[in-house]
Amino acid sequence: MLFTLYGDYVRHYGSTIWIGSLIALMAELGCTPPAVRAAVSRMTRQGWLAASRSGRSSYYALSARGQARIDEAAQRIFKLHPERWDGRWRILTVAASERDRKRRDRLRRELAWMGFAALSRGVYLTPTDLFDRTASLAERYGLTGRCEMFTADHDGPTPDARLAARCWDLRAIDAAYAEFVAEWRPRLDRHRARAAGGAAAPGAETPAPPGGEGPTDATCFVEKTRLVHAFRKFLFIDPGLPQDLLPERWTGTEARGVFSTYYHLLTEGALRFFERHYRPAPGHEGDLPRGRQAARRDPFRPPLPVV
Repeated sequence: MLFTLYGDYVRHYGSTIWIGSLIALMAELGCTPPAVRAAVSRMTRQGWLAASRSGRSSYYALSARGQARIDEAAQRIFKLHPERWDGRWRILTVAASERDRKRRDRLRRELAWMGFAALSRGVYLTPTDLFDRTASLAERYGLTGRCEMFTADHDGPTPDARLAARCWDLRAIDAAYAEFVAEWRPRLDRHRARAAGGAAAPGAETPAPPGGEGPTDATCFVEKTRLVHAFRKFLFIDPGLPQDLLPERWTGTEARGVFSTYYHLLTEGALRFFERHYRPAPGHEGDLPRGRQAARRDPFRPPLPVV
């Protein structure tokens, strides 16, 4: 959940936050202060966060590694439509030592998170050009010089879409998206009904609660954070295949529509709540007005091309 908090809020506000702010925000999500401190310490030891002090106050910023991971995750989470495919496959071969099983297993998990599938032992496949990120990954794992990268045409006999279905469990991924829709579409409908002042929203599956009161900022913060946290889990199972390799019926498209719609409805209230609790590090007071602007940019809109 802390990764979600940093990725969806803190990174816009200078990527640094006071530990007291984290504790207050995480309390809304049911986390105790000792649990938050333990999680922050663990993320710092793992290299995702960097600690600093000012007087008796502690602040935690995203490290360079943490910032890179958060940025990459955001690009994938907030992508509404699959990318176009150039029809070519990228192949990575890794000559890792058999004796260093732990490092090899960590590397395999990292490659799966990026979107690679294991084609055979030490050979990984993806339709996406990930080689820039793969080079830095090989350096971090001490495998520079033992990795080779290829861009290749696939001549069959298996059709490309069937090859993708063999390498990734697309049925299981589609079923996971269906579960997301089944849970979050009713919640979206209920929120719309409450925002409408108690009247049932058009097509809503669940009637609005009595009283006609709209959702509070705290409610928006909790719901949006849980929404992003739930959708963030697809980073670990969905490689983000291009449209050409997906089944004709793909529930991921519907799930992203639900995610985008609910995210937009919750954003303003959630950010107001975050800003009431956010305290920047001394000397970073300017992060708040800049953060207000950055956090309100639509993350689902692709950035304008650099001229």
